[in-house]
Amino acid sequence: MDRVIFLVDMNAFYISCESTRNPALKDGPSAVAGDPKKRTGIILAANYKARAFGVKTAMSVYEALRLCPNLVLVPPDHSFYSEKSKEVMRLLSSYTPVVEENSIDEAWLDLTGCEKIFGKPMDIAQEIMCRIEEELDLWCSIGISNNKFLSKMAAEMKKPKGITTLWENEIKDKLWPLPIGKMYGVGQKTAQKLNALGIKTIKDAALADPMLLISNFGKWGESIYKHANGIDNSPVSPHAHEDVKTVGNSVTLSKNLTDFDEARKIMLHLSDKVGIRARRLNKQGKTVQITIKYADFKTITRQLTLPETSLTKDIYQAAILLLEKHWKDRRPVRLLGVALGDFKSNEVSKQISMFECIPEKPDPKKDKDIKLEETMDALRDKYGISSLKPAALIKKDMHD
Repeated sequence: MDRVIFLVDMNAFYISCESTRNPALKDGPSAVAGDPKKRTGIILAANYKARAFGVKTAMSVYEALRLCPNLVLVPPDHSFYSEKSKEVMRLLSSYTPVVEENSIDEAWLDLTGCEKIFGKPMDIAQEIMCRIEEELDLWCSIGISNNKFLSKMAAEMKKPKGITTLWENEIKDKLWPLPIGKMYGVGQKTAQKLNALGIKTIKDAALADPMLLISNFGKWGESIYKHANGIDNSPVSPHAHEDVKTVGNSVTLSKNLTDFDEARKIMLHLSDKVGIRARRLNKQGKTVQITIKYADFKTITRQLTLPETSLTKDIYQAAILLLEKHWKDRRPVRLLGVALGDFKSNEVSKQISMFECIPEKPDPKKDKDIKLEETMDALRDKYGISSLKPAALIKKDMHD
C-alpha cells in the first residue's frame, strides 16, 4: 500500500494566534515583534497584509516600520502560542494517531489506509483546513505526498491556505525547477557551496554524481541526492508516552458563561477526561493548570502545585481552587481548560536519597480512590467512555 503523508503547516502562526483574541489585528498589517517598544527588536511573525509591504520574519522592527509605518506590533506570548498549538495537534490527532510534531506550528500525519474512513487525500485535507479555520480561527497550508520530505516541500508551495500534492510523478514538473536553496534542510551556506559546484536547481542535484555530493558534504550529501530524487523512507514518528509533557482538555462553550455552578460541572468533566488520559499514559503530575478565555478573547492561565497524582478528584479540586481564586469578577467566559503536567520522571538511574529508603506511610483512603478510578477506567474501556460518569455530571444530564 502506498503511503499517504500530510504536512500541515500553520500560516503566520504567532500573529494568527494573536488575532484569535484580538480580531482587530486582521483588519490591517500586524506582526509579533521581540520587543515592540524597541526599534532594535526583530519581527517574529507578520500577517499577510504586512508581508505585502515587504515585512518579513527576522527583519528588524526599524526596517519593518520603515516599509510599513502603520504596522501594529504585538509582544510575544509563547505560553499562549503553545496552548493554541496543542489545540491544533489535538484536532489533527482525531484523524490519525500517527502525528509527528516538526515544530510548534507544523506536523506530519501518516494517513495511510485512512481513505476508507475519511475519503480521498484531497477531501481529507480540505476538511482539516476547514475545521482548523472554523473551530480554531486559524489558517494552514497542507502538503500531500507519499513521504515526509515531499509533503514538506508541497506545503511550502502555496501559502496561505494552500493544498498541494507532490506525488512521485509530479517531481519533475513541480520540484526540479526550484532553486536548490528552496530545498528543505538546505541553508544559505550549503546553497552557496552547491552553487559553486554548478548545482543551481533541485534538478541539478537529482542528476548530479552522488559521489560528488558525498565527497563535499558527507552523509548529508547523500540525503540531498535522495531528496532531490524524491526518496525519503523515514517514518512519521509520534512522540512516545515518555515525551508527553502535559495532558490537557478544553472546551469552547456554545454561549458565554457567568454561572459558577455550571462552571464547576464543566471543570469536573474536563478533569475527568484529563485523569483518564493521564492514567492510561501511566503518568502522575504535580501541576494542575486551568485556562480561562473571556468573551473579549483575553486568555489567562493559572497553575497550582500539588503532590503527584493522576486522580480525577485531585485534579478537579485543584482546578476549582484556581477557578475560585482567579474568576472572582465572573466576567463572561467562552472557553475553559484543565491540564495536568510536571510529570514524575520515569528515570531509574538517579542518586537515591537516604530518606527514600524509608517506606511511605500507607494512605488507605488514597489507595481506595486509586482502585476505584482504575476500576472505572476498566469499565469504560470495555463499555465505552460514556458508560460511567461522575454523579454530578449524571445529574446535569438528567436536567438538560
